[in-house]
Amino acid sequence: MRDAGGTQAAADAGEAGRVPRTARGRRTHRALLDAAAQEFGTRGFHATGITDITRRAGVALGSFYTWFESKEAIFRALVSDLSRQVKEAVAPHVAAAPDALAREVAATTAFLAFVRDRDLIYRIIDEAEFVAPDAHAEHYRTTVARIEARLRAGAAEGSLRDDVGEVEAWAIAGMNVFLGLRYGVWRKAGDPDPAPAVEALLTRGLGAR
Repeated sequence: MRDAGGTQAAADAGEAGRVPRTARGRRTHRALLDAAAQEFGTRGFHATGITDITRRAGVALGSFYTWFESKEAIFRALVSDLSRQVKEAVAPHVAAAPDALAREVAATTAFLAFVRDRDLIYRIIDEAEFVAPDAHAEHYRTTVARIEARLRAGAAEGSLRDDVGEVEAWAIAGMNVFLGLRYGVWRKAGDPDPAPAVEALLTRGLGAR
């Protein structure tokens, strides 16, 4: 059963991914994803019910089914949404950096800032390995693809080694994941700024010779 606004919302939803096309639809869709992040991130996937998500979002149960077919569907959508949020948080800092090495330091620094504000991302992405393994893999593959593209651009500019590529991109991604865990999720008062160490590591490992 759908709420009174269900018919309008259904018309508003596109068939491919049920993408909202109106301001009202976008607000509801966003509210559901934000609520899902809090519920899945706090309770975990299996302990979270659809009604927990709709209650937190402040929307009727029928509105949930307008946008998502199931709990699994919103979880998958949430993994993609978090991946997009990371990309958008990092992108302006990368764009403003003067060279390839500075771009990677900026990307790491921006990612750490993102994690400090949204540390529930770790529980959600980790659980995705078992709940939605394809979405979990896609999150990392797309992240690494962006890093690899930046590294290859840096090599073409002459500021990075000319043999950098996929292996180095995965290594940087792994570094960022664990730095985010230590200096984001497990942060402590008085922690040092990891940026100088990251810059030194990348300069020695990736800089043109």
